[in-house]
Amino acid sequence: MTVAPISELNERARDVFRVVVESYLGTGVPVGSRTISKLSGLNLSPASIRNVMQDLEELGLLAAPHTSAGRMPTESGLRLFVDGMMQASEPSEEERRAIESRLSETGPIEEALTAASAVLSGLSACAGIVLVPKREPVLRQFGFVPLSERQALAVLVGEDGSVENRIVDLPRGVAPSALNEAANYLSGRFAGQTLAQAQANLQQEIRAGQMALDGASGELVERGLAVWSADSEDRPVLIVRGQANLIDEAAAEHLDRVRQLLDELEGKEEIYRLLDSARNGSATKIFIGSENKLFSLSGSSVIAAPYRSRDERVVGVVGVIGPTRLNYARIVPMVDFTAQTLSRLMR
Repeated sequence: MTVAPISELNERARDVFRVVVESYLGTGVPVGSRTISKLSGLNLSPASIRNVMQDLEELGLLAAPHTSAGRMPTESGLRLFVDGMMQASEPSEEERRAIESRLSETGPIEEALTAASAVLSGLSACAGIVLVPKREPVLRQFGFVPLSERQALAVLVGEDGSVENRIVDLPRGVAPSALNEAANYLSGRFAGQTLAQAQANLQQEIRAGQMALDGASGELVERGLAVWSADSEDRPVLIVRGQANLIDEAAAEHLDRVRQLLDELEGKEEIYRLLDSARNGSATKIFIGSENKLFSLSGSSVIAAPYRSRDERVVGVVGVIGPTRLNYARIVPMVDFTAQTLSRLMR
């Protein structure tokens, strides 16, 4: 069904539509004509309001879940409201203080990102989500510490002083001297490079026959870089807090949808892809219900904003996920303010 643009609605239709949407987003229940006549101050009779609501339903902006029930906005209606009618409010002073105080606590940036998802969850009564910047360690030094005849500890020291360890399986019959040889080769050839760059350059050397190591040491170099690169790709990049907020009284009638949403949150790969698409924008993005295939069953909405590093590169995304009846006017600026605060911390 084609949805009319806001410019095609007359003033009466816009007023009734706005009241229906705002009331529904505030209560989570369909809105009847008598309720609108009492709340809105439109000076319209319930019969006139019903006629307007019927017209809005035919335009695909409202829907009636039951024959005798009131109306609620469709996903298309919500999109029209968000894009053309919503008047977003600034975060309150209390909300600003809550966000800034939680994110300004000293500690690693990972703790600030976790705090961002938690504070958004608490303020919005939704699930808070943060897409964490992918870490690409820059190699400064590499070492191997023997653990047994078949395993060694691969030690990576990054240029930022970070030290991480991973267990790597050794080629059969490798001599202890090969461990030192492989570590010296990695440190000497690839210092100052990311793991991705080091692995690409290593493969190029192998193809060109320029790798100046014997078979066992060369295989150990390949295994060492491979275990780190695979680990970096598999590392969780999504923080989710406050899933319990998705199960409230209004959701009791839609438990199947809530279960579906919780399943979607468990499958972080798909959520990651959705949030990653918000990295390309300069402002907050709103995904409503089945506009995205991921939420075609649960009917959920996502509000997400990118945050930036010191050099103004987009490095992650912060936001909330919840039912489509979110208080968009309040939560959109809240998410945007959190993204701005994170950007300041990253500088």
